[in-house]
Amino acid sequence: MAKIKMKTKKSVSKRVKVTASGKLKRKQTNRSHMAHSKTTKQKRQLKKDALVSKANYKRLKYTLQD
Repeated sequence: MAKIKMKTKKSVSKRVKVTASGKLKRKQTNRSHMAHSKTTKQKRQLKKDALVSKANYKRLKYTLQD
């Protein structure tokens, strides 16, 4: 009997990308609204992608199974 494959959580796959080394890359938060109260430096630094923390890595990697 064939093993049933787990479906990928599409909501996670749209928000997270896997790097060549296997780490998970995500967008920064706190950029979508109320930008007038943030400094230019804050807004510029929020453009950069960030890596998923170790605390969330295992959980997110499990939901991205193929």
